[in-house]
Amino acid sequence: MVQRILSCANNPKLRSAAWISCLILLLIAPAAAAKRHKASPEAQPPDLLLEGGRKLSFEHTLSSERDTRSKPGFWGKLVNAVAGEPDYKQMVRPYGIAVDSRGRVIVSDPGLGGVHIFDPAEHKYKFLERKEKDKDPMLEPQCVAVDARDNIYVTDSKAGKIFVFAPNGKYQGALGSLKGGEGYFKRPTGIAIDSGTQHIYVTDTLRDRVYVLDSKGLVLRSIGKHGSGDGEFNFPTELRVKNGILAVVDAMNFRVQMFDAADHFLGAIGNLGDSAGQVFRPKGIAIDSEDHIYLVEGLWGAVQVFDRQGQLLYNFGHRGTRLGEFQLPAGIFIDNNDIVYVVDSYNHRVQVFHYYGLRAKAEGAKQ
Repeated sequence: MVQRILSCANNPKLRSAAWISCLILLLIAPAAAAKRHKASPEAQPPDLLLEGGRKLSFEHTLSSERDTRSKPGFWGKLVNAVAGEPDYKQMVRPYGIAVDSRGRVIVSDPGLGGVHIFDPAEHKYKFLERKEKDKDPMLEPQCVAVDARDNIYVTDSKAGKIFVFAPNGKYQGALGSLKGGEGYFKRPTGIAIDSGTQHIYVTDTLRDRVYVLDSKGLVLRSIGKHGSGDGEFNFPTELRVKNGILAVVDAMNFRVQMFDAADHFLGAIGNLGDSAGQVFRPKGIAIDSEDHIYLVEGLWGAVQVFDRQGQLLYNFGHRGTRLGEFQLPAGIFIDNNDIVYVVDSYNHRVQVFHYYGLRAKAEGAKQ
């Protein structure tokens, strides 16, 4: 068909029109074929209806740069048909997650040695990395956090440092970088920033303690020591600071410990076991608007939700690859609107849910 059109167009003007017609055919034919063979969209999990009119709803997933880019227009599709689609960056082994005040989703990816920044509102994407061997290279990014100005903080468990980037992705420096290139921390893992004081909380897993730093990286104090008692840790990993609560995943003690703003021990959640309400492979932690504690359980691919007293309220998810299921889930983050982001690491994606609690119900009643 294409050759027939071009062969009939001896006139230069007709030949130009013929080329455009050919390009349109190239665009339409694959699109039509794709439409005929397009698989049915995967069914979303039903809403999880909870006590008191609360509920948890599945929203969507993030897995690659494509998910935030705007859909191409006619000419964009034409270029893609001729030159091929762009090489979109995909998640490989996502781990930690945070969301800034602009709604940008920031995900560490040790598999790629960098950090994804998804900006759904602006349909933009950025990937942060540092590979210069003589300039504080980022080796194994672990967890991420943002401060009140949307600066991005990334723990590097191998380098022993915390890398800091401006909101636009420009590198600002590394906290804990010593002379000779060594890092101050043995294995920094979890990181959280108190929105009120701007103090930075970092778990040093191999030292069995939590360090509290000021905004410039100066160590103000530390919390805990090795042990199994109240306020003691055995391989602490992730942590979260919200509503005056510091919650720390005490991984090898199979629990979550909670502290107040003065570092006083408030209580613990969980005990060793492989059934609902128990802990075996704790990962990410988050806190919603009602101070419920969300704990990712890596063993059976679920998120368990507890109240402050440690009572299991509900759980969601189990091992699998479908929507609402998880394979080796890792980080979790809950924003100020109770949007719940769960890093589904082995499925190479982030799954997004919305928790409708009593606050949302009350606000809806006022409108």
